[in-house]
Amino acid sequence: MSKPPTLTLPPGARAYRLTTARGEFAVHDAGEPRAGTALLLPGFTGSKEDFIALLAPLARQGFRVVAVDGRGQYETGGPRDEAAYAQDELALDVLAQAEALTGAPAGTSASGGRVHLLGHSMGGLVARAAVLRDAAPFASLTLMSSGPAAICAGQQARTRMLIEALGVLDLAAVWQAMRDLDPPEAADAATPPDVAGFLRRRWLANVPEQLVATGRRLLAEPDRVGELAAVPVPKHVLSGEVDYAWPVPLMDDMARRLGARRTVIEGAEHSPGAERPGPTAEALAAFWHDCAAGRP
Repeated sequence: MSKPPTLTLPPGARAYRLTTARGEFAVHDAGEPRAGTALLLPGFTGSKEDFIALLAPLARQGFRVVAVDGRGQYETGGPRDEAAYAQDELALDVLAQAEALTGAPAGTSASGGRVHLLGHSMGGLVARAAVLRDAAPFASLTLMSSGPAAICAGQQARTRMLIEALGVLDLAAVWQAMRDLDPPEAADAATPPDVAGFLRRRWLANVPEQLVATGRRLLAEPDRVGELAAVPVPKHVLSGEVDYAWPVPLMDDMARRLGARRTVIEGAEHSPGAERPGPTAEALAAFWHDCAAGRP
């Protein structure tokens, strides 16, 4: 899971519940849309806090940046029904969020302009599904540490174990079981106590059915790169130098198939936005500015 370097929102940022046609979503919102608006979707077991370190540098570049807890994630909540977390349902949520941010109904790009959409990891699969369903609201799509299809074999085994555990244990017991399985190097004594406490609180606040449904999606996601390549939206594939969910060469190949810009963040792994926020923000802002200038 992503580990935010801080939980403190930058000056001018605010936390609130974004009202949409599909309900309310907990968000962090920073900046003014002088250069555009960006909507950031977190990954599996993640939340809007994973993007905190990106808010200030992207706002300084002229972007309004809105990071969201998806349905069933952390502070948004959701029903105790796996069907509510089907990928089509989550994609419709993203379209509703984009409409709420721009005032433009689904299927149009009028009013407040289009949104730069970014999805991290599992959030990338949801973002892709939203663009495939209706590309009109989006000025660009960035897939951050998110691959072309299901996660790699090693992570599939861990995810299956998690899904099975969620069927028989409560979230607190599953959290402890996951910590017991962590390698010794994962016990990072440098993690600030407030961040360590947050990670556990966030896990306990997830809706279990959301975790099961999205976990199964990570195991079974088909390769939809060909479909996405045919959509005339500028695309960006960004990752760290190492990735445990999708091998970096696989993302290299996906970018080639998409005709997408490719960025590898030096010194980062699966969560570039949290691990190396400065270079990640620079790469995102450069891509979004280039999209506006017609040179993605």
